[in-house]
Amino acid sequence: MTTSITSTPFGSVDETPVTLYTLTNANGMAVRISTYGVIVTSLEVPDRDGALADVALGYNTLDQYIAESPYFGAVVGRFGNRIAHGAFTLDDETYTLATNNTPGDIPCALHGGNKGFDKVVWSATPTEDDEGVGLVMHYLSRDGEEGFPGNLDVTLVCTLTHRNELRFDYEATTDRATPVNLTHHGYFNLEGEGRGDILDHRLTLDADHITPVNPGMIPTGAIMPVAGTPFDFTTPHPIGARIGVDDEQLKRGDGYDHNYVLSRQSGALVRCATVHAPLSGRVMEVLTTEPGVQFYAGNQLEGSLGKSGVAYGPRTGFCLETQHYPDSPNQPHFPSTILRPGDEYRTTTVYRFGVE
Repeated sequence: MTTSITSTPFGSVDETPVTLYTLTNANGMAVRISTYGVIVTSLEVPDRDGALADVALGYNTLDQYIAESPYFGAVVGRFGNRIAHGAFTLDDETYTLATNNTPGDIPCALHGGNKGFDKVVWSATPTEDDEGVGLVMHYLSRDGEEGFPGNLDVTLVCTLTHRNELRFDYEATTDRATPVNLTHHGYFNLEGEGRGDILDHRLTLDADHITPVNPGMIPTGAIMPVAGTPFDFTTPHPIGARIGVDDEQLKRGDGYDHNYVLSRQSGALVRCATVHAPLSGRVMEVLTTEPGVQFYAGNQLEGSLGKSGVAYGPRTGFCLETQHYPDSPNQPHFPSTILRPGDEYRTTTVYRFGVE
């Protein structure tokens, strides 16, 4: 089968045209990516019999993404995840951000603010080499955008490889010190979007600890061992096996919505998670250079109609958002998210698909 990169108009935002690209690899696997928010609008992956299904939750139209979306398939930033009270101090100056999220009625900044990287139009340049087909995405986040300091120049290479991998290579530079924490906020159902819940998906996480949260879903600062708790996925467990256990941390997230501290902290690209769907046989491995991954079991999905006309109820998709830890600008003992002039932000995450 031949590879291809095609494009089609996908509407516009504030009179800026949006393009939807379709990348197809040599095995027939295909991904569609919008220049609005670098949203993966669909991801067609073969099952154990070779049948393709779309495993990415999302919508059919740009207007639906604009109207209301729980970050389906988008790249989020300038700072993915939460910053307590929408404020941080850097180099003796305090910065105030939008408080666009209020878990437990406690305000925080979430995923970059009211208009984060998921809500802007990126430029895109198609690319192809022996590894696969891709897009070079670019966005310049201006000094002061959503309250963050510095002009942040971001390049993201999205590649669909011939090994059935969806790869994200992020780079960024700045002219003022600023926090940076970028991630892909994909919701996955490996049986196919709209085909029930993900509670029987078997998850393994290479993480012995989590960062427990307060009632506002902000890390307390502790690093908590998972051994003996419902958070232990160091060996494979169905996502739903212990999600209803009487546990204070589970109650705070209405289920799993926590940052896992990866056992490997060297910065090398290694596998941090594996998910297996028993009916289709699809397997997704997540590899990253990041020190953490947010495992979210889709607890707050509220019944929006998906691409196939089936409502996405609670826990019909899961997220594995590779990242630095939430609220890192306010937690000096966490790995730093501060990028300074002259330095370069570089990070890679790979979603690798197979069957068993």
